[in-house]
Amino acid sequence: MSDRPEPPEYEGTELLRLRIDAGLYRAFQRCTWILVQETGRERMAIMEEMVRDFLIKHGC
Repeated sequence: MSDRPEPPEYEGTELLRLRIDAGLYRAFQRCTWILVQETGRERMAIMEEMVRDFLIKHGC
């Protein structure tokens, strides 16, 4: 991890690193970009929603 300070919008968050197939990574990036463009929401909010939906779907 870098010694650079985190941007203020990341305050109170943790970094989650996943190893996934390159195609899934590109699809995730594309999906989040599209949602940001269509909704005007912040990328961080969209990523949190995706993780929350995954956890709820799997009963975690």
